[in-house]
Amino acid sequence: MIVVERHSRLQQIISQRGMADVETLAAEIAVSSSTIRRDLEALEQQGLVKRTHGGAVWIGEKTSGTIRPYAFDQRMGYRNESKLAIARVARSLVQPGQTVLIDGGTTTFYLANELLGAGQQLQLVTNSLPIANLFLNDENVELILTGGLMYPRYGVLLGPQAEEMIGTIHTKTLFFSVAGVHDSALYNQNVLLVNAERQMMRQSQEVVLLVDSSKFGQQALARLCDLSEVDVVVTDSGIDPKHLQMIEAAGCRVIVAE
Repeated sequence: MIVVERHSRLQQIISQRGMADVETLAAEIAVSSSTIRRDLEALEQQGLVKRTHGGAVWIGEKTSGTIRPYAFDQRMGYRNESKLAIARVARSLVQPGQTVLIDGGTTTFYLANELLGAGQQLQLVTNSLPIANLFLNDENVELILTGGLMYPRYGVLLGPQAEEMIGTIHTKTLFFSVAGVHDSALYNQNVLLVNAERQMMRQSQEVVLLVDSSKFGQQALARLCDLSEVDVVVTDSGIDPKHLQMIEAAGCRVIVAE
């Protein structure tokens, strides 16, 4: 298979699935892993995929006749430098051997990818299929998936079953993100998502909000909680000083990722 044909086939596979790992792609296309990595690098330069540790996620336009399982991959390239900076700072809040709970989302996906690259021992609980997919072959991570009703738009598991399972575990740190922070309150797009996140907060010793500066001043469908219920806020250097003051007034520790 020539390079052009291979790239076309890779685009088709990754756009259909939303993401794929190197080993699976190499097996399906019958080439070496190193060839796939070079191909993914070329597709990333074209703005079609975002490489992760061990694979890639689709961020380009939908190809004809394909249906993407996740909407979050469309947002992977939005403010990605800010999200990556936030993720790198958040990684330092995780110590080897800890049990962490990571909610679904693009910013939390960047954090998960950073943790994967760190190669440290962890117990990881998540309701996110994209995040779980990163760790399928990682022997350092004990992966626990919440179960529940699949919400295909964001690739997360929600509903009563998910909330019941989350209620049976206890974690050191919860990492989550939101659609908006407005007047010292947090908002997200989906009522079921908010219900799951409230349960996550109850089951975690420390609650860490990962939120880029564009989310401040924004609202969404469902109100999650007061900002004061969060222990740590990690954001980027584009945050407005008045929003920094709001975070500090709520009693949260704030970390600004440069």
